[in-house]
Amino acid sequence: MVKLLLWLLLLVLCWPLALLALLLWPLLWVISLPFRMLGVVFDGAFAFLRAVVMLPARLLGGGFR
Repeated sequence: MVKLLLWLLLLVLCWPLALLALLLWPLLWVISLPFRMLGVVFDGAFAFLRAVVMLPARLLGGGFR
């Protein structure tokens, strides 16, 4: 009986939080999009710089690690 009452208490207390999370998740996802795109741009830029720096070693026969 106590277990059922605890489950009901959890249901009453947590459903508003779950509903709020469900409604706010798309908003947070849209807000995080520019930061993700910035991360992709920086990752590509650093990969390009690494490739440029390693090019002489690759041309002289060294391995690219």
